[in-house]
Amino acid sequence: MEGKGGEDMDQEQMLKKIAKLESLCDQLQSEMNYLDQLLVEVGFEEGLKTLKSAALELIAKRKRY
Repeated sequence: MEGKGGEDMDQEQMLKKIAKLESLCDQLQSEMNYLDQLLVEVGFEEGLKTLKSAALELIAKRKRY
C-alpha cells in the first residue's frame, strides 16, 4: 500500500504531463495558425479548409479515372 508520499508523486507527475501536453498543444496551434496564414497568402481563400477541400476533390477525381 502506498503512502501519501507516493500519491503526491503521482499527482506531481500528472501535473508535469499536463503541462507538457498543454505546451505541445500550444505549439501545434501556433503551427496550424501559421500554416493557415501561409495558405491564404498563396491563394487558398480559406487556408486549411480550402486546401483540405481541394485535396479531397483531387482524390475523388483520381478514384474515378
